[in-house]
Amino acid sequence: MAQLSDTYGMLDMMATFSRGIERRRTVVVGLVYPTGMQPAPIDADKLKMFSFVLYSQLAGAVTAGMVHLGDKLGLYRTLAGALTPMTSAELAEACGLHERWVREWAGNQVAARLVEADHGDPYRPRFALSPEARAVLADDAHPAFGMGMFHRLPVTMERLNDLPTCFATGRGFDYDAHGHDGAVGIERSFEPWSNANLVPVVLPAVEGVLDAMRRGIEVADIGCGAGSAICTMAESFPESRFTGYDISRHALAIARTKAVARGLGNVRFVDPRDEAIAEDHRYGFITTFDCIHDMTHPREMISIIRRSLATDGVWLLVDIKALDTLEGNVTKNPMAALMYGISVMSCMASALSEEGGEGLGTLGLPAKTAESYARDAGFRSFRQLNIEHSVNAFYEIRP
Repeated sequence: MAQLSDTYGMLDMMATFSRGIERRRTVVVGLVYPTGMQPAPIDADKLKMFSFVLYSQLAGAVTAGMVHLGDKLGLYRTLAGALTPMTSAELAEACGLHERWVREWAGNQVAARLVEADHGDPYRPRFALSPEARAVLADDAHPAFGMGMFHRLPVTMERLNDLPTCFATGRGFDYDAHGHDGAVGIERSFEPWSNANLVPVVLPAVEGVLDAMRRGIEVADIGCGAGSAICTMAESFPESRFTGYDISRHALAIARTKAVARGLGNVRFVDPRDEAIAEDHRYGFITTFDCIHDMTHPREMISIIRRSLATDGVWLLVDIKALDTLEGNVTKNPMAALMYGISVMSCMASALSEEGGEGLGTLGLPAKTAESYARDAGFRSFRQLNIEHSVNAFYEIRP
C-alpha cells in the first residue's frame, strides 16, 4: 500500500508541479543547465500525459508478473476448465491456494481486461475466461497460446542485474544465462504455432521440399532450440534424416528427451562446438527459425549454410519481420517497444556474447539485410514466401 500511495502521490505531485510550471515557466527541479541556456517551457497537460504514459508502462510490467503467476499456479487452466464462473474462494480451493492472494490477483486481471468478472454480487464477483482468453492463456495446443514469454519472465528480468556491466563493456551473454526456464519458455512460445502450421502450411510453400523429404534427404535445423520444429519434421518424414544444431545445453537436453519420448530414431542433436556443421553439401534442406539475428557472427553462419547445402538444396530462413530504420519500426510495428526491450535482454545480448559479435538483435535482420547477406555468401535465389504470421517473415533461399 505504501508503494501504491507513493504512485498516486507522484501523480498528484506531477499535477501540482505542472500547475507551478504553468505559473513559473522557468522552474527547473534537479537539472543543471549550461550557463546561458534556458530550459524549454513545459506544457502542463503534456506533462500530465507523459506521466500517465510512464506509469502505464509500469502497470504493464507488474501485470506481466501476474500473468506469469496465473500460468505457473494453474489459475488460468482452472478458470478455462470451469463449467461456470468461479468466485475467488472457489478458484483458490481448486488450485490449493489461499483465497486472499487469489482475490487480489484476480483484481489485477480484471483491471487489465484479461479475466472477465460477473459483478452480480458486488462483494463476491465471479471470474471467467472468454473463449479467446482460454486459447491464449490456457490452451498450450492452440496456435495463439501466449504463455511462453511469460514463463521465462523472471529469468529474463533477472538479467537487469547484468545489463549495467553489458552497457559498460559492450559484452552480452548467451541464452544459457537464462537457465532451464529460459529454454522452456522459448519452446512454449514457438511450439504451438509450429505444431499447427509447419508441416501443413509452411513446408508446402517451399517448392519441392515435401517431395524431397518423402523420398529421403539429409535435413539440418540450425539453432534448433528445444527441438520442436525438427522433431515435428522427423515424425512427419521418417525416410529423411535430421540433425539439430544448437549451442544451448539446456535446449539440447530438452530436445534429446523429447526425441526419445516420441520414439524418433531419425533425429539427433549436436552442439556444433563439439561436432562442427558438415560443410560438404550434404543437406538437401536447412532451416533456421528465429535465430540468425541472435548469432554473434551471422554472416559466417550463412556462409557455412551455403557450404553445407546441396547444390539443389534450399534454405528456409524464418526471422523477425523488421524494417530498415528505427522510424520505420516504431511507426509500423505496434510491438516495437517490446521487441527492442527483449533485444536488450535476450536477442542482442546473445548476438554480442562473443568478442566481435555483430549484434543484430531482434529487429536487426530486415529483408534487405537478409538478402544482402545471403547473396554475399553465394546464394543466387532469394524469395519471400507468402505466409501470414504476426511476427515472422519467411524466405526461400537457394544456391
